[in-house]
Amino acid sequence: MPTTHALCLCPLLSTIRSTPPRATAAARQGASPALLVARCSSAGTPSAAQALKINSIPTKPVEGQKTGTSGLRKKVKVFQQENYLANWIQALFNSLPPEDYVAATLVLGGDGRYFNKEAAQIIIKIAAGNGVQKIIVGRNGLLSTPAVSAANGGFIMSASHNPGGPDNDWGIKFNYSSGQPAPETITDQIYGNTLSISEIKTAGIPDTDLSSVGVVSYGDFTIEVIDPVSDYLELMENVFDFQLIKDLLSRPDFRFIFDAMHAVTGAYAGPIFVEKLGANPDCILNGVPLEDFGNGHPDPNLTYAKELVFTMFGTHAPDFGAASDGDGDRNMILGKRFFITPSDSVAIIAANAQAAIPYFQFGTKGLARSMPTSGALDRVAKKLNVPFFEVPTGWKFFGNLMDAGKLSICGEESFGTGSDHIREKDGIWAVLAWLSILAHRNKDKKVGERLVSVEDIAREHWKTYGRNFFSRYDYEECESQSANKMMDHLKDVIANSKPGEKYGDYTLQFADDFSYTDPVDGSTVSKQGLRFVFTDGSRIIFRLSGTGSAGATIRLYIEQFESDISKHSLDAQTALKPLIDLALSVSKLKDFTGRDKPTVIT
Repeated sequence: MPTTHALCLCPLLSTIRSTPPRATAAARQGASPALLVARCSSAGTPSAAQALKINSIPTKPVEGQKTGTSGLRKKVKVFQQENYLANWIQALFNSLPPEDYVAATLVLGGDGRYFNKEAAQIIIKIAAGNGVQKIIVGRNGLLSTPAVSAANGGFIMSASHNPGGPDNDWGIKFNYSSGQPAPETITDQIYGNTLSISEIKTAGIPDTDLSSVGVVSYGDFTIEVIDPVSDYLELMENVFDFQLIKDLLSRPDFRFIFDAMHAVTGAYAGPIFVEKLGANPDCILNGVPLEDFGNGHPDPNLTYAKELVFTMFGTHAPDFGAASDGDGDRNMILGKRFFITPSDSVAIIAANAQAAIPYFQFGTKGLARSMPTSGALDRVAKKLNVPFFEVPTGWKFFGNLMDAGKLSICGEESFGTGSDHIREKDGIWAVLAWLSILAHRNKDKKVGERLVSVEDIAREHWKTYGRNFFSRYDYEECESQSANKMMDHLKDVIANSKPGEKYGDYTLQFADDFSYTDPVDGSTVSKQGLRFVFTDGSRIIFRLSGTGSAGATIRLYIEQFESDISKHSLDAQTALKPLIDLALSVSKLKDFTGRDKPTVIT
């Protein structure tokens, strides 16, 4: 993480403002993300500098601070234990070279969940105690994960799509270098340092008022509270043609609805969709960020976004519906009584990007998906004649490819879609991408003419590329030992399998535990998911997820390719039933876990 975080980027922003949108988009594509929020301070006059006293607080290691791909996630009550969060933050600073943070600017934000306010004060004081020069924090502690990523580094207080509240989940993640999640080399060091920590360095300063924009200084340390939306909005304006989208949203024959799920994108939806793009204020559901997400589960899928799904499959459904999750990096896309799978969504965006989105007017450099995601994107890459990459689950694997100029658009079946405008998946970006495609396809339609719908675009895509029937079964909070025994059983099956073996009506091409070698730096990772791949292209995949805070989540992925247009209208669960039954039989999932049905089906 270079110390250029503290650089003044006002000249860059003035250049963006004076450059035509299409030229700006082309110029920006492929460059490392600009530090849009760590700009010259203009939020107010700093208070008179006050002396900064650094305190050394004795501490001792606490158990359970192993940091994963998505940071550290536990129940709120765990983080509320004495020094639990403070130990981890200090261990982070102990894991970084001093030149990476001393006299640097870091960003702090979160999704608004319970415990964020208290955690923000702890983080600010420890950052000051370790020599950070400036902390930029979103008003009320709010900043979406994509907005923090655009800032090239900082702390994200979020447990993503998991529930919030005193009895639910909390999490902390550190984004590094060009805005991507910290790599394993750093997260492993953090964990190692949590095992030997003995001291916490903290500044003796009062709690900061995060409720209003402004600046306060203590000695050489500055805290700037910023509007969480403005710089991210400016970035989006330089990726998309906002006038084109505004023309669509202003049509009397087009209706749009966005469900913020009482999470962080509630702070972004009004300024972007309503104030800037002219959508009806009534288009926003659950638009007020709440600490417990309205007692809901902020995961944008068919199970948890019930209100949106009910509306979009109702008699008077809007033309386009979308939702985002707790921290704003995931998305769900719906047409009128029509669901777009995340795997299809990224493929359709990629196929239409050059025509509909100015940022990609000169084409895409490469496409990528996570291994469990369906192969729909693969065929788009082949037709566009651009490089394609299959990576393990975890957005950090895309970041290396982006930084090397090899990747433009990517996605995961877990409702994550994004591009190289930042180094995280981006829910609002995905919604704007779909609005751009719809706007482009309907720009010449007169009022009263039949509009090209979300369903039309999907079916045209399937006609061109074929349809990948895809579904994911989540078995949440399984007993960890039982889940691991099931995975061990499957590893034994794979070890004894041979190509050509029959699995019911399917013939095995190969079975393995997915491993990946990064084409940029040559690093390798293994044990990324158990795969059964059949000769007709069908796949069954099993993974244990690390994004929950308790127990183990077993994820079962099922995919089957279908080129026959007459079969494209089949319900996915119907088309996939033989494969689903085979997967449950081979894995003996019910025998090991006692579960006779999944928690979530997508």
